[in-house]
Amino acid sequence: MNVLGIIASGVAALFITVALAKVARRAALRSHAPDEPGGRAPRAAALRRTGGATAVLGVGLAAGGALWLGAADDSAGSLGGLLAGAGIVAVLGLVHDLKPFRAALRLPVQTAAAILVVCLAGLSPAAGVLAVLWIVLVTNAFALLDHADGLLTTVGLVTAAGLLACAAVGGSPALALLPAALVAGLAGFLLHNWHPARLRLGASGAQFTGFALAASGALIQAAAPSGRAAWAALPVLATVALADTALVLISRRRAARSLLRDTDDHIAHRLRRVRVTVPGTAVLLGLWAAVPVTTATLVYAELLHPALLLLPPAGTVAAVFGLLRIPAYAPLRTARPRTVTRRTTATPTGAAIPSAASAQRVAGPAPGKRAPAGAARTAAGRPTVPPPPTGRSAAAVAAERS
Repeated sequence: MNVLGIIASGVAALFITVALAKVARRAALRSHAPDEPGGRAPRAAALRRTGGATAVLGVGLAAGGALWLGAADDSAGSLGGLLAGAGIVAVLGLVHDLKPFRAALRLPVQTAAAILVVCLAGLSPAAGVLAVLWIVLVTNAFALLDHADGLLTTVGLVTAAGLLACAAVGGSPALALLPAALVAGLAGFLLHNWHPARLRLGASGAQFTGFALAASGALIQAAAPSGRAAWAALPVLATVALADTALVLISRRRAARSLLRDTDDHIAHRLRRVRVTVPGTAVLLGLWAAVPVTTATLVYAELLHPALLLLPPAGTVAAVFGLLRIPAYAPLRTARPRTVTRRTTATPTGAAIPSAASAQRVAGPAPGKRAPAGAARTAAGRPTVPPPPTGRSAAAVAAERS
């Protein structure tokens, strides 16, 4: 496949994605609820959530058209299996967008799609097993990045650009077809996915992006020349996605929370807690992804020593431990102990005997004696009558005074 074919497929993916995304955006904006003035209907939210289908169609139509025109040469089987597997995963994600289901149900379908790619690529059994595990892992890792506006689109665009460069340098121009279309399609979708996002990739677009990146990386690695360090360079391209997954798993394990229940504990959520804006988070993670992508591409092109591939993972591990120090879960609320005050009307048997000072304060001055200076007096100037002592009734006190 020549360079003009790759450029043509990229341009076609860009225009198709932009056109379809614009139509989906208008449909979402016009879907107002008739009984809720100023509110959006649930159908509008579903349209925004399924906006990733526009990117899937744009990339799929452009790459499929180039494949149908015979632009893939002898790699038509591998690319056909890759597009078929990515399409299966995208349809599964679209069903999940419309009617959510458990994450465990997605794994068998993703595994079957990965096996289809490996079988049509003609990999050996050992390499095929590793490729299937890698594709399923990276697909779900990239899908977890779809929790902030423009985040997955930016990181996926940078990663696809690295795969495109590796395919071009490694002498596999046919395998550069899908990464080129993916770069253009994600760039077109980013116009509507940037904060504030009018459309989201959703499960359909997120899983399609992750599967296409993982499968393309596996095929490029299998077709790489023996002298290149492809086995070490290409896995580094997924550093940010794997770092986010590791951060989530470690954090939930420490907090004794469910590993499959999604909460606000991803990288973007923690950066928001330290007052990083939503666009700033997308830019920061895009730059973070650009460091390992650039390093891996230069190592793959034999311009850097393979030992330098250790630097991006080491920095990522340090960053993950630093992000773990940012609290992600609200502390559990504990019930305050209730203090109960009891009022006693009579002194029970065995109660403590009051002291002499307290008895004098309660009983007041003895009969026939003047009240001491400073005692409380009524409006007529007479001293107030203290309450009767415990055990004597008011009648007995009146009889004594008469």
